[in-house]
Amino acid sequence: MLKFAFWTLLFVNAGLFAYGQGYLGSGAGNEHEPARLKRQFNTPKLTLLTGEQAAAAAKAAPAPAGGDAAAAAQAEPPAPAPTPAVVPAAAPAPARPALACLDIGALTAGDARRFEARLAALDLGGQVLEGRKTVQAQDVTSWLVNIPPQATREAAERKVAELRNLGVSDLFIMNGDSPMKNAISLGAFKTESGAQALLAQLNKQGVHTARITPRGPQTAHYTYRLRGLDEATRKRIAGYAERYDAETRACRS
Repeated sequence: MLKFAFWTLLFVNAGLFAYGQGYLGSGAGNEHEPARLKRQFNTPKLTLLTGEQAAAAAKAAPAPAGGDAAAAAQAEPPAPAPTPAVVPAAAPAPARPALACLDIGALTAGDARRFEARLAALDLGGQVLEGRKTVQAQDVTSWLVNIPPQATREAAERKVAELRNLGVSDLFIMNGDSPMKNAISLGAFKTESGAQALLAQLNKQGVHTARITPRGPQTAHYTYRLRGLDEATRKRIAGYAERYDAETRACRS
């Protein structure tokens, strides 16, 4: 009985071993394990790769999808971020000097010729002198201290009487068809300072309506506009204008 059980167990174990090793075939195709492995791997087409070839093949392989992609990203260390290029700051452009525009005038014909000769000596170029204009102006030859014209001759005579009562004796009523008709002349002077001295004296006497009127013929005068002047040139040209008693001012338009 014991022998029968021993041999029974021995044959069962042998059968199980043979089945596990594929010696007894399978229901699908009666294939043994070695033959199945050869069909799956296609052994004649296998190629052994070196380490460098394997690394290159791994880089060329497509990225895994879904969770595999995340795992691959975690497995491979991230590439270092590129260092931003340092661009040197551009040096500030030097400030351009401010350029001036001057209006000069009015100058008499003689002074205008001398002024233009000085400008030519500076060799400023044709772009600096923007223009020259001719204007009618008065050549002052004297200064008249006077009471402005009265409405009528009778009004002028009444004014004369008032002035005499204040102690003013050197006076006369102006005649003719000029704008000064029926004005009262109190004195004429070659210099403006002399006229100012008489006016101050009359104010002390109680005469407060007297004024100074420059007198002289109307002649052609000239004004100039110069543009694009640096500071040094502006000062030099302004000095020239002062020699001829010409007004210098910044351009208004």
